[in-house]
Amino acid sequence: MLCIGLLVGWYGPDWRDRLEGGSGSAGAAAMHSASSDTLSARFGLCHSGGGANCVVDGDTFWFRGEKVRIADIDTPETHGPRCAAEGALGARATERLHVLLNAGPFSLESIDRETDRYGRTLRVVTRGGQSIGGMLVAEGLARDWDGSRHPWC
Repeated sequence: MLCIGLLVGWYGPDWRDRLEGGSGSAGAAAMHSASSDTLSARFGLCHSGGGANCVVDGDTFWFRGEKVRIADIDTPETHGPRCAAEGALGARATERLHVLLNAGPFSLESIDRETDRYGRTLRVVTRGGQSIGGMLVAEGLARDWDGSRHPWC
């Protein structure tokens, strides 16, 4: 029995992954990330009000009565855009976030601050360990948040 315990301890926590044909701890981390996505809802669109599960714009949504600002991105404004191009891109970002949030379970990860100056909860939204905000950036619908707003026009 002692030998079995030593062998299990020696091969570490990724031994099950190796038996299933995975690639060590990277495979175990990916399985853990996917299984940790436990939040979900059916999101609608809500261009201002809230409380329900709905998307306000490309970087803000209501979830379980809480207004959430996606902390790692900035998207064009849809409420008072400075030019038609900003409004159009903002509308595309809003629709894409709507689709991504409805695509399956996700996680909300805390950052160094709980809320922004408007009282919105700040979170990074992930699915399978990948930032949903990063997906919007990769698609040209958002940019990485650097701490300040920049014009879209």
